[in-house]
Amino acid sequence: MRSLFIYAYAIIQILGSTFDLKKVRRLPKDISIDERNERTFQTPSRVSRNVIEKAGVNVHVTGQEKVPAGPVLFVGNHQGLFDILVLLGYLGKPLGFIAKHEIKKLPIIPKWMELIHCVFIDRTDRRGAIQVINKGIENLEQGQSMVIFPEGTRSKGQALHPFKSGSLRLGTKAKVPIVPIAIEGTYKIMEQNNGRIKAAEVYVQICDPIYPDQYENIKNTVLAEEIQAAVDTALKNM
Repeated sequence: MRSLFIYAYAIIQILGSTFDLKKVRRLPKDISIDERNERTFQTPSRVSRNVIEKAGVNVHVTGQEKVPAGPVLFVGNHQGLFDILVLLGYLGKPLGFIAKHEIKKLPIIPKWMELIHCVFIDRTDRRGAIQVINKGIENLEQGQSMVIFPEGTRSKGQALHPFKSGSLRLGTKAKVPIVPIAIEGTYKIMEQNNGRIKAAEVYVQICDPIYPDQYENIKNTVLAEEIQAAVDTALKNM
């Protein structure tokens, strides 16, 4: 019953965001990109925090002072579906994601995702995947931070799957700082419980950023290994 209540609460929160959606779409065209991103991001961030708090989840974030100003590429491990809500609600910076194409079938949510500059990928369409990467690069170049999960799928536990290097092109092509982030505990909210939502403690560690002058002469495969090592070390120290 508790899980059904939280699912219902999340739906109500999403439906209730339609008024804000209309307001965001009417924002003046002459405001700065930073202001537009901040004002657009307020509702997704608030809704995410509301759902997390209603689920009885406590989120602990450390290292926020390490996040550089301007657009960055966050690179994190992916334990569960709640990773996205945690980052939207608590990372403290407007950001978009690379998301599965199937999400477009949902009501309201895809509209918000488009406004915060998420890009949708169909993993069966190789040519389309290249276009998605290019769109992500464009977002970063225009000042929008992005998040990628280079494991490619949820680990649904503490195991860390190999980081794939392809999606790192978003950061290296846009020449923005790359910030590793370690997420621990989100799988305990739902994946560990066969879809039932339970309270949990979640920890997010923001690691030292890697700047363009540090990675410009490194192959993406090596960079992926270095980022994974940083995330792995952070997870072991939690």
